[in-house]
Formats: sequence, C-alpha cells, structure tokens
Amino acid sequence: MLIPPYPVPHRNKAQLLKRFLTGWKSSIHTLFEKSYTMKMGEIHFPKLDFFIANELSIVEEVMNDGQHAYPKHALQTEFLGPLIGNSVFSANGLDWEYQRTMLNPAFAQTSLKRVFPVMKAAVDDLIDHILKQDLSRPVAIEPLMTHIAADIIFRTIFSIRLDADGSSQIYQAFHNFQRYIQPSAMLRIYGLPMFGYKRRAAHAAKLIHAVFKPIIQMRYEAYRSQGEVGPSDIMHMLLETRHPETGAPFSFDEIMDQVSMIFLAGHETSASALSWALYLLAECPHLQQELAGEIGPDPIGFETIKRAQKLRNMFSETLRLYPPVSFFLRQVTRPTEMRGKKMNPGDMIAISPWLIQRNKDNFPCPHGFDPGRFSDPEQAEACRNAYLPFGKGPRMCIGAGFAQQEAMLVLGSMVQKFQLIYPQGPKPQPVNKVTLRSEKGISLMLSPHN
Repeated sequence: MLIPPYPVPHRNKAQLLKRFLTGWKSSIHTLFEKSYTMKMGEIHFPKLDFFIANELSIVEEVMNDGQHAYPKHALQTEFLGPLIGNSVFSANGLDWEYQRTMLNPAFAQTSLKRVFPVMKAAVDDLIDHILKQDLSRPVAIEPLMTHIAADIIFRTIFSIRLDADGSSQIYQAFHNFQRYIQPSAMLRIYGLPMFGYKRRAAHAAKLIHAVFKPIIQMRYEAYRSQGEVGPSDIMHMLLETRHPETGAPFSFDEIMDQVSMIFLAGHETSASALSWALYLLAECPHLQQELAGEIGPDPIGFETIKRAQKLRNMFSETLRLYPPVSFFLRQVTRPTEMRGKKMNPGDMIAISPWLIQRNKDNFPCPHGFDPGRFSDPEQAEACRNAYLPFGKGPRMCIGAGFAQQEAMLVLGSMVQKFQLIYPQGPKPQPVNKVTLRSEKGISLMLSPHN
C-alpha cells in the first residue's frame, strides 16, 4: 500500500519555543504522536488556550451547534477578514443565518447539471493549454489546478472566463497571503508584535480582489442605475437577493465580501485537493489505467461522472489524506467542561479533519492510500462519521457537491488524456497554513495518450 508523504510526528509534545518555530511555517508540523490517537488535547499559549477535540461525540456537539455556542473563532475571522470580510464564512449567529438565507438563491446557480457545461468548457480549455506546453519536462501542477478551479468558479459567478494574467495574479497573491498570515497568527497567540506580516497579507488580499472588483463594480452600477442584472449567474442573484426581514439588498461592499468568500472557497480548496489527487495518481499507474477504463474514450458527460464510482472513491480518499482545510476553529462562549478539561469564554476549540481522518481508531492503515475503503462495508461507519473534509452540521460547505463534480471532471479528463508520472526526486511535503499545500510545489511528467 502506498504511504504518501506526511510530517513524521514528534515523539512528545513540543515546548512553546519549539512549537513557535515549527508552527511558523505549518500547523501540522507541530503535531506529536499522541495527537493522532488522543480524544482531546490542550495547549496553553501565552495569549490563547487551545483545545483539540478528536472524540467523535464532541465533534458532533461542536459542529452541530444549534445554539451558536461554538461560533467561528474571532482570531480566524480577524486574519481572514482582509480576504473575505464579513461573509457567510466568517459571520456568526443571526447574522450568519440571514446571510445564508440571502445566499441560497445564488447557490441555486451551482446545481450540478446546470453548471456541468460550464465546467466542461473550462476543462477542455485546460487540456488544450497543457497540450501546447513543452511536455518533455515536468509540468508545475499547482498553478494549473489553481487556474482551472479559479476559471470554473469565475465563469459560474460572472459568466466570463478568467484570463491567464488574472489567474497568475491570484495564484501568486494567495501564495503570499498564506506565507504572511501563518506567521501573523503565531505572533498573535504568543503576544508578540506583528512585524508587518498582517499588513503584507492584507496587501496580498487586495491584489486578489483587484482581479474581480472592476467586474462587480460595473454590474453593480448597471443594476443600480438601469436595473440590469446581466446573465443568469451568481452575480445576478447577489444583486437581486434581499434581507429576509428588512428587505434591504446587499451593498457593494457586502457583495465584494460574498464574492470573495465564494471565490476563495470555490477555487483554493479545490486547487489544493486536485494537486494532491494528481500526485497520488502519478504514484499509482495501475489506478490510472482503472480510472481511464471506467471513464472510457468518449467525451466525458454528466452521466459519466455520476456512475464513476472508482473515480469518486479516489477523490474521497485524497480528501481523507489531504483535507484542504485541516482545522476548523471554533470559539468557546461560556464556561464549558469536556473530558475533564475546563474551557473559558474566548478559548479556541479545534476540530481537525487532518487528525480525525488519520486516527487508527477510525480508519485502518490511516496513513495509507486506499480508495477502496470507501466501498468497504466494514469502513462505512467511519466514512460517515469520521470523514469531514467539507465540515459537518449546519455550516457544512454548501459547495461540496460542486467541488466533487469539478474534481471528478478534471481528474477523469487528465487520466483520459495523459499518463501521469512522478519524476525521480524528493516527494512533495504537505504544509498547512490557510489551506494544505505542498512546501515546494508538485511537478509531474504528462505523457499524452496516442
């Protein structure tokens, strides 16, 4: 069985200084052996008490939070604020409920059959682009996956393509955002000065916004002045939606926040998962052949994706091993006790797909790549209860089906058109900041099928 790369955990819990140094570049590198088996752990930083809950009953309580007792943590919303503002991702309580109600019509535009032609057109353009490259040398996969995921969500929001310059700007700006935001978080919880990291992250967020802000401005002004809503897309619905109680529309700034959130959630997490999936396929030539056989030689259609169970299992296993969001961070709002640990208002409680999905009490051979586990009756319960790459409960990612269809179409098209080969050399090493990426990139040889 393939055991793909992951950080070898420390034998014991690190002291604060070592944790600071390793956490500077990646949160998963601070984990130790017991992290993968414990029911609940705690770490006391100078400015934050931090708890990790792995017991599934506690996960259920925190994530299925009907009383709003565990909202998104203020620290998370502070650092992601420059990128996604007060959007449905970061809002809490009644504000979140109202935003979610207002966004429901927009998300109706992402119904799977409706968006399939949009996805297919973008993926066809991607394949054509790859075939025009020099394939005699390794191809950098992460920029390509960022482009296809961003292009698909761009077309879904605005009904237009994302050009190469915009894609490149987004890729580099988000890379910088992650590079600056991780140290900012470490400095904050240790009570140290920001040293400009937070300001530089905010600048990177502005560069991402600059790609789509003019489009939003143009359509917003056309709607306000002439009542023109434009094509039937997500932007159309954001212009027309109304607050369920006041009847007020979204302001320009509110639309910017929601589009930023939809765009981030719709491209960065998908790009992360797709990059890891292609790496795993490159390590498994036999699986590539199986999936190519399942897809067949004909153009991929909506029904092809629906019946491609092996391909679906392969992507599910990728998300189990490499969940793009490795920690869901919640805030304790009242004195609470869990497993004998006392928590106070303001404390952080983390639910970690990275740990829960790699816990041997939940999955056998937890670090091994085994897509067949998602068709194994003996692992069915774990696949239901200990598998949460899209979250859980009322705040579960509303775009999960969209992301799965997109990924299956991209991966199916890639194995249909190319043999994927991982070149000799060091394996890609995962690092976790805002999302889970490889430390130095993933490059593959892509050999077109005759």
